[in-house]
Amino acid sequence: MRVGAVIITMGNRPEELRALLESVAKQDGDPIDVVVVGNGSPVPEVPAGVRTVELPENLGIPGGRNVGIEAFGPSGRDVDILLFLDDDGLLARTDTAELCRRAFETDPKLGIISFRIADPDTGVTQRRHVPRLRASDPMRSSRVTTFLGGANAVRTRVFAEVGGLPDAFFYAHEETDLAWRALDAGWLIDYRSDMVLYHPTTAPSRHAVYHRMVARNRVWLARRNLPAPLVPVYLGIWLTLTLLRRPSWPALRAWFAGFREGWTSPCGPRRPMKWRTVWRLTRLGRPPVI
Repeated sequence: MRVGAVIITMGNRPEELRALLESVAKQDGDPIDVVVVGNGSPVPEVPAGVRTVELPENLGIPGGRNVGIEAFGPSGRDVDILLFLDDDGLLARTDTAELCRRAFETDPKLGIISFRIADPDTGVTQRRHVPRLRASDPMRSSRVTTFLGGANAVRTRVFAEVGGLPDAFFYAHEETDLAWRALDAGWLIDYRSDMVLYHPTTAPSRHAVYHRMVARNRVWLARRNLPAPLVPVYLGIWLTLTLLRRPSWPALRAWFAGFREGWTSPCGPRRPMKWRTVWRLTRLGRPPVI
């Protein structure tokens, strides 16, 4: 199977980007075609053979990755698999691409693989990087209902069938939006602990827009994808959890501003998932209200 890779960058991590590209070049099997997207910034110097696209403005994470997908033809059709890798990550092993090929060849309904993210110094995987509710054992591979945006592989037929990432989200929850649409179309998602991306331990709240966009996009996610009776349940649960976590007053104020924006601004086309998909998500251990 033909494998490509999409990496978006703000141009501020040239050394990390170079190390990531070296780890991609060292992958076993056929060479991987790589596209680096400068998201509103010039692309640092890259090795020969790596294609680059420089965008005049920052389109956000989903927008930048969608540009990378289209660099491989409509819906990425020039390749069979696309890897999406954070520019400050590093593939820990040389057989990751081959493991992806084998997994997709073995299971024709497998649409997305979520890699395990581990700190390069400690080897620790943060709980939030295990895309399931029972996240205490990151070394256990399993079928899941979402995936990690900067460490994954997607069969390009998924994009052809359900579309790309939601551009308007800019940052946060774009992976779950795609995951729900893929699952509703009958695709499967796996978390694989043996496919590892080294990435420094970070907190998502380091981003200035974190609280507002997390809240806004969660409302959009529900409005776009959930059957109408589940929308208030899903959002009510997340409102309760947010209050129980007792964020600071500035953070809570930003969260409520985003929550309000999610209701008052366009969220894109509404395509509620089938009830059998709701049941499928529930059987996988994550009903679409949590």
